[in-house]
Amino acid sequence: MRLGRDFYIRDVLDVAPDLIGKELVRIYSDGEIKRYMITEVEAYRGEEDLACHAAKGRTARTEVMYHEGGCMYIYLIYGMYWMMNIVTFVENVPQAVLIRGIEGISGPGKITRELQIDKDFNGESLIHSNRIWIEDAGNNIEYFTTPRINIDYAGEKWAGKKWRFLKV
Repeated sequence: MRLGRDFYIRDVLDVAPDLIGKELVRIYSDGEIKRYMITEVEAYRGEEDLACHAAKGRTARTEVMYHEGGCMYIYLIYGMYWMMNIVTFVENVPQAVLIRGIEGISGPGKITRELQIDKDFNGESLIHSNRIWIEDAGNNIEYFTTPRINIDYAGEKWAGKKWRFLKV
């Protein structure tokens, strides 16, 4: 069953762990359909979170983070890797979940390569899209938490938050 609006308009710290075990469904341009279990995510919680892009306020890059939950926030890092995030919570409160792992693939850049995700997916609705969405497959998956990674620039307080969720 495809996840609906109510799933995404919750706080990122509720949505992120609930994504573990859900299935990301991708329909490729040739019609092939693939399903991938989500195994690792990280939460980014608004303007107060110094590791979140929205910490610098509303910009052209972060605008989609201010939309209502359920759409994708896609951005490029190091000029070569697309990062796939899921916007959560209500309009004008910027929160997002970075997808860091799917079954068989670890690393957000590797995931977007596998899924053929690029800037054209920025703002895409996971609720209404015909090419990508997330389903509840009924998996009851255990997870554990760790601090987020590669965000030392945010300072000890924010880098130390255990907002990274991984499948056991």
